[in-house]
Amino acid sequence: MNEPIYESMNHEHTLYSIYLQLEHDYNITVGKLGECFFKRGTYIYIGSAKKYIMKRILRHKEIHKKLHWHFDYLRPYGMITKIITYDDRLDECALAENIRKKEDGMFPIKGFGSSDCRCPSHLVYVNEKQ
Repeated sequence: MNEPIYESMNHEHTLYSIYLQLEHDYNITVGKLGECFFKRGTYIYIGSAKKYIMKRILRHKEIHKKLHWHFDYLRPYGMITKIITYDDRLDECALAENIRKKEDGMFPIKGFGSSDCRCPSHLVYVNEKQ
């Protein structure tokens, strides 16, 4: 398995994005969100960690673990291709929106990763170019 590309990794950052590649379509039960459909392609999960960001990222990389965050349910189905950390100039919601616009993506699952805020999602889907 290839190691993901790390960009701008900084232990003092508080935000991160994880790029996950799905090779197939999947129906996955995601905690209280229930069954969700994930089309093949690239998904970008945006998260935060006030402390110990590297510990959080290492946990997200693991496949076999206790399911806690929404991303934990999706993680076993794909390969992480890139991880980026960010400083706190933006909050998690604003970062998700900026990444969505930059990547020309969409929010595929309402409430994914954003159960503690009012924004649509902290998961961005980038359509695969055929």
